[in-house]
Amino acid sequence: MTLEIGSPAPEFALVDQHGATISLSSFKGAKNVVVLFYPFAFSGICTGELCGLRDDLSAFQNEGVQLIAISCDPMHSQKAFAEKEGFKFPVLTDFWPHGATAKAYGVFNEDKGCAIRGTFIIDKQGILRWQVLNGLGDARNLVDYKAALASL
Repeated sequence: MTLEIGSPAPEFALVDQHGATISLSSFKGAKNVVVLFYPFAFSGICTGELCGLRDDLSAFQNEGVQLIAISCDPMHSQKAFAEKEGFKFPVLTDFWPHGATAKAYGVFNEDKGCAIRGTFIIDKQGILRWQVLNGLGDARNLVDYKAALASL
């Protein structure tokens, strides 16, 4: 399933690395949202991508933009991962029902039981404005995110 640009983004309410529930709708009217699905905490490519975002965080999380990372790992894994790498953005668990949000966004890999690398930019009205899907082993280009955010 591929989401259609210009359509409402699927709503979600997931637990972050601290146990707090974060919903997409909580940013409606206030911030654009970058939703980034990644396969596994502590894996090489995922760690590199999220650390790249961490190191340039002001471009992806500021007064007008909120960055949210999501994987199907359990909350305690997300917490250990975020603490080890110093992530200052929500790292959400889509663990149970397993992959339900990843499935809603069309990025769940049934064979591996994880999300593929999907990135979605959602505007302040909750409308999907940009997306890119990468395979499990294909790292994303952060420059593309910046260009998409600049166009909002």
